[in-house]
Amino acid sequence: MNRTAAMDYDELEDALRSGASTDGPRAAVAGVLGDIVSGARDLRAVRHPLGFLCLPVVREGGRGVCVHLFDGDADAGPADPLDPAASGVHAHSWELLSYVVYGRVANVPVRVDDSIPADSGEATHRVFEVHSARDGTDELRPTERLVHSEPGPEHVSGGGETYTLAAGQFHSTVVRGGEPAATLVLGRTLPGRSDLFLGPLHGHGHRTVRRLCGAEDTRQTVRAALRRVHGGQR
Repeated sequence: MNRTAAMDYDELEDALRSGASTDGPRAAVAGVLGDIVSGARDLRAVRHPLGFLCLPVVREGGRGVCVHLFDGDADAGPADPLDPAASGVHAHSWELLSYVVYGRVANVPVRVDDSIPADSGEATHRVFEVHSARDGTDELRPTERLVHSEPGPEHVSGGGETYTLAAGQFHSTVVRGGEPAATLVLGRTLPGRSDLFLGPLHGHGHRTVRRLCGAEDTRQTVRAALRRVHGGQR
């Protein structure tokens, strides 16, 4: 791949879905990270409310390519129990295809039961809808949907492995081993879907802001990630 094509959505999707052993996606990530460090690509990281840094590389209508950087701190996520995002359990409005560049990323699927009677006392969470503004503000609004949720078996993916998550599938994502991790994420938005969180039963609306990191802070973080890629970390 040349640098222009390094983050071509279709090429990356074909490479990841084929299951063939290839270093193409890893080389694509290294190319983008190198461009950011050198200043050839003017891109700043966004601090996601779930605690990781997002590098939004490609946006083509309803499709996008990002690099996610996790610092390995298990306590980095939101801690306020009144915050609807505190549980970390969420569902995307888009289909996710993710390649682990290095580190170990665990996804815990969460089974959600909507069939419980509202007055049964069996509900564990309220579903919140995420409404995002162009300025990076996310407003989490409580819905009337009460559910009973149970975590399923954890699935851990290591460096060089690929995993998928369907739109609407509730899950939480954490890094394992206390070590940093990086993923290359392809997303395809589905019409009529909303991003969702499982929040407290009596929780209220909440607003968070996706903070844009400074240029130098971004370069420092990306430089550290690039060293891991060049060092062969998996």
